[in-house]
Amino acid sequence: MRESVRRGRIELFDGFRLQVEGTWIHPVTNGQRLLAFLSLLGPAPRTVVAGTLWSNVPENRALGSLRTTMWRLNHAVPGLIVAARGQLALAEFVRVDVTEFVATAGARFRHPGGTGLHAPELRLRELLPGWDDDWVIFERDRLRQLRLHQLEAAAADLCALGGYAMALDAALEAVRSEPLRESARRAVIGVHLAEGNFAEALHEYQRFRALLAEQLGVEPSLDLTDLVFRREPLRNRTKMAPI
Repeated sequence: MRESVRRGRIELFDGFRLQVEGTWIHPVTNGQRLLAFLSLLGPAPRTVVAGTLWSNVPENRALGSLRTTMWRLNHAVPGLIVAARGQLALAEFVRVDVTEFVATAGARFRHPGGTGLHAPELRLRELLPGWDDDWVIFERDRLRQLRLHQLEAAAADLCALGGYAMALDAALEAVRSEPLRESARRAVIGVHLAEGNFAEALHEYQRFRALLAEQLGVEPSLDLTDLVFRREPLRNRTKMAPI
């Protein structure tokens, strides 16, 4: 690998992947974990990295394992890991899919009115599936919540623009991921009501109500109930039977 490398990419959604200058690189497990840690958490002190990734061994052994892992990575891709003043960081030429996603989501929330999503991006992707490190689990949940909020916001924006099919796709993807999430159900119901499909909205509400009763023994919020039934034609309004 030549030392003038200037293009690299790390992907963490749906599994670890590293590409440099158009070539896929396959680090061993320790290398993947080090790269994933720096990709998600940014520059960190050498001792913190070693203590987190090799927490089950003494500090001197953890630091030794870190040095070996860094050497192997930088041997495969010169300059991939940068060490300066006790800090470790990814090289600037490396782009990370998670960082790009967070930046896109942030721009969408700073400038509402655009969808912030395209069709291939509607699917909820999992961060490093199968990894059970605490730092991965925390980031996985954080990114999942961010994606859910983005899907719901995209559904609202697309609905306002009359893009009902795409709006429904976004809302249903949020429901598929979190069936008990009321804000996701609200997004689906909102699209149906905007299209004038009251029966579809009512069916979605009833499915959600039954699921809540079965799983949690609670009712939908009054706000969601009002959203549905304030749109119902007067002649069709009847008292809801208990579940």
